[in-house]
Amino acid sequence: MNTLRLIGTFLVCAMPLAAALPASAADDPKAREIMRQVNGRDDGDKMTARMTMTLIDRQGGERVRDIRVFAQDAGADTQRIMFFLSPPDVKDTGFLTYDFDDPAKSDDQWLYLPALRKTKRIANDDKSGSFMGSDFNYYDMTKRPLERYDFALLKEDEVRGQKVWVIQSTPRAPEVVKESGYAKSVVFVRQDNYVVARAVHWLEDGEKLRYLDATKIEKIDGVWTVTETTMTTKLGQATLHKTILRWEEVKFNQPLEADMFTVRRLEKGL
Repeated sequence: MNTLRLIGTFLVCAMPLAAALPASAADDPKAREIMRQVNGRDDGDKMTARMTMTLIDRQGGERVRDIRVFAQDAGADTQRIMFFLSPPDVKDTGFLTYDFDDPAKSDDQWLYLPALRKTKRIANDDKSGSFMGSDFNYYDMTKRPLERYDFALLKEDEVRGQKVWVIQSTPRAPEVVKESGYAKSVVFVRQDNYVVARAVHWLEDGEKLRYLDATKIEKIDGVWTVTETTMTTKLGQATLHKTILRWEEVKFNQPLEADMFTVRRLEKGL
């Protein structure tokens, strides 16, 4: 089955679910434990990869961006850096993230803009904004602190023949909604490996929905890895925009330079 058919199937299944969801739900210890396993699962260390980002507008027009990605663990924290290689309008753009395990600390993110020769630190109020014109926002680029949400286990289901838990995630405070851009989310967690196979996000404006679909999940060097995913923004039945991320040449336990995850290296580039 091709990607478009998979997305279509997902949207048909997800829309009735959206209509049936309650306005709020009390925190469920079982659902929280599942989400703790999601956040705590082994996602590898010292990773290198190539990534393509395909942006698709409502008329079907495509723009493709080629990116190099590096990531490493720093104790309980995670550091990631991306360098955009093409096309020319984004070449040498860089993005650096420090994803902190401590829920009391906000994740740090920096975007280097070569045309301005300037590095911009992404403020919390800006994290709901689009990441490089995609359907992902800056908040999507980090793990969600579990302490900021209530969770409810809605049901069990299947995604592509794999059993999943369907869990609703509701922000505990208005500032979390403002930072993330999402009023609530529903995630489909695979029971065999705790990978999020699908998700539905309700945007803060209350009208648009975003649908995440992990269309390819592979085991690489013993690590369950999403190698293709889509995010689709819809208003009712109309698709407004879609982003496809594909990972290639994914490798773990690679030698990385000591200064790779610094603002100085972000500005230096590859």
